[in-house]
Amino acid sequence: MNGPSTAALAELEREIDAPGDGLDRLRLVPTPFVPEVRLHLAEDAIVWWARMEAAAGRALPPPFWASAWAGGQALARHLLDHPDLVAGRRVLDLAAGSGLVAIAAALGGATQVVANDVDPYAVAAVTVNARANRVRVQARSGDLLDDDGTQAELLVAGDVLYDGELADRVLPYLRRAAQGGTQVLVGDPDRGHLPWDVLEVVASYPVPTTEPSVDSPVRRVQVLRPR
Repeated sequence: MNGPSTAALAELEREIDAPGDGLDRLRLVPTPFVPEVRLHLAEDAIVWWARMEAAAGRALPPPFWASAWAGGQALARHLLDHPDLVAGRRVLDLAAGSGLVAIAAALGGATQVVANDVDPYAVAAVTVNARANRVRVQARSGDLLDDDGTQAELLVAGDVLYDGELADRVLPYLRRAAQGGTQVLVGDPDRGHLPWDVLEVVASYPVPTTEPSVDSPVRRVQVLRPR
């Protein structure tokens, strides 16, 4: 695993410093359900994505890191409200996106936090967001889903079951981690790929919706663990 790519990090830093207040800009704002954490989020992630692709002249990964997804918000809230889950522990945030959950773990007193994502822009976003919140988070790139999942004492994953094909890879990874002694927590708003026979509910939260293309202003989001 590697840290943020120089190109992606430099590009995000330029975007953060760019003047203007249009829909295609990034803003450092408090996260709605987790105001203790500030994130660089897009005013409109779709508009931002379109502008960046036009400037690059090529397709770019969807900027999932530029929105505060419901599953991550609930999981971050849960960690901050229950700091005993992270205090003094090594934490791995899988598919970290913006780094919201990783930052919450660091604020809760984790001794080491690794935020992992396959998107180089997400890895860069973790870096700038951790910096904005004055916490230490190791941003790492790479696909971990074929590993045994035992790199940490606590593995957290917010909104990772949004796609059936991805869920088919993530769930065995989570089970292997749990079987290896790692505590596992998942934040999920039930996008249709939640296996109730594999995961059990720990907590439930009404989370304000900030992601694009969602009709309801609030989503019921659950924090779950492997049975």
